[in-house]
Amino acid sequence: MSQIEMLLKEMDQEAKTTRNMLGRVPNDKYDWQPHEKSMTVRALATHIAELPSWVTLALTTEELDFATTPYQPVVINDTAQLLDYFERMLADGKAHLEQATEEQLEGRWVLREGEQIYSDTSKGEMIRISFSQIVHHRAQLGVYLRLLNIPIPGSYGPSADEPGF
Repeated sequence: MSQIEMLLKEMDQEAKTTRNMLGRVPNDKYDWQPHEKSMTVRALATHIAELPSWVTLALTTEELDFATTPYQPVVINDTAQLLDYFERMLADGKAHLEQATEEQLEGRWVLREGEQIYSDTSKGEMIRISFSQIVHHRAQLGVYLRLLNIPIPGSYGPSADEPGF
């Protein structure tokens, strides 16, 4: 199996779990945050939904410099919009990955803010980092949902909220 085939398989597997988690976000809790230093549900869920687009970003650019391209998230106001946004970002990232070559994955990709370099990796590594970020932030969202007493779906097996656990 090629690296692209493995990445596509992982993208599909993680999309199922991500879709289930995002679908649990209640419309009346988008401005809630568990702590003053934490993101709001809106910011966290929107970031999770946009992360599949980082596949496209990694494949079509050589870097992201926050000093010249400030982060400007879209405004999501309900779960239907959130899921629609996720599906669009997923479709775009997947389409670019399906058209990519193994050689493209070897190209350099840098995440920076001016002179401060946060990450200097291959494009393939950045795609994997993007997938890891989805998992990481999805786990954060699971904690948010738990604190709100909203049952969370399982990720790599059942959660404590699912029958038979």
